[in-house]
Amino acid sequence: MLFFCFFSFVSVISKRIQQRMSQNAYIKEIVKYGLENDQERLLSVLNQLIEHSRKSKRINFALQLQSILKEGLKHQETKGLARVGSRKFLLKQEEKIIDELVIDKLTSDYTLQNLICKNSIKDELEFFIKEHHSINVLKEFMLPVSNKVLFYGPSGCGKTLASYVMAGELEKMMYVINLGAVVSSKLGETSKNISTIFKKAATEESIIFLDEFDSLGKIRDYNQDHGEMKRVVNTILQLFDYLPQETIVIAATNQLGMIDEALLRRFDLKLQLDLPNKTEIRELVKLILKDTPFKISDRKQLTKIIGLLDGQSYYFVQKTLINAIKRTIFNLEKQINIEFEVDLDVWENLIKSTRG
Repeated sequence: MLFFCFFSFVSVISKRIQQRMSQNAYIKEIVKYGLENDQERLLSVLNQLIEHSRKSKRINFALQLQSILKEGLKHQETKGLARVGSRKFLLKQEEKIIDELVIDKLTSDYTLQNLICKNSIKDELEFFIKEHHSINVLKEFMLPVSNKVLFYGPSGCGKTLASYVMAGELEKMMYVINLGAVVSSKLGETSKNISTIFKKAATEESIIFLDEFDSLGKIRDYNQDHGEMKRVVNTILQLFDYLPQETIVIAATNQLGMIDEALLRRFDLKLQLDLPNKTEIRELVKLILKDTPFKISDRKQLTKIIGLLDGQSYYFVQKTLINAIKRTIFNLEKQINIEFEVDLDVWENLIKSTRG
């Protein structure tokens, strides 16, 4: 058994050395062709490195490198002077809109193991993910692929985390967009701005995460132009209808009743996320402490604390526990231990003083 473990260890190390050596070879060629200004060979080697990174399970690095490559090529197309109305000018305008309205563009390491929710919710997400992992099979049978998801529920119920989990499981780049900012900035340009973002994400087969999706309905409360509001909704309906199957839209809202019924019908999957119950709070505590030197031995006091946390958000549970761990460390007076017992009195006082 010991020999087998050692053999497995040596095998893993050997593979990693080979991967590193292979990656170094690519980097040397990239530097060489870059200095020689040989763009054709440079692009060829970069694409080989991206594919090598994917096969080496370095998905985030591959996605980031691919994004840098695409941005670089686009920059080459748009640099220099441009006539008004030219393709270069229009591309620059699109990039400006995206820079202003996209909060973040990211990859994610989160998986379904990081998401604590009802089993029924997890089952639905697993099926959605499986559809996209089997997208070529479904296309062969001419079957539609679900690519629009709506998460709804109170603030702090895990909607944003769920979107990060989807991005991680599907190994896709994600554009994070605050729809409230897009709508409220310049109502007259909302349709154009949203179309630009969708077009950009579609070319990269990315995920579009639309936070505050109910902002579309809130416009009615501002006594704005209802004709413009109708145009915005119609634009999104058309974008949804012609969205490439490889591109995914995830929307999140705290107020489901504010969203237009026609928009709601376009979503393939509508999932209600709730604040954690006592069982889920206990699972979250275990997840936070997993693979750390911190532990909780007093089960009776932990049960009392979980009762105090009932009705609070996932974020609140995590924030107060992490702060309790920090204060526990500060109170140790430079003791070095293999394990640290979380000071539950500190955690309990934090909850009582800060819960909403």
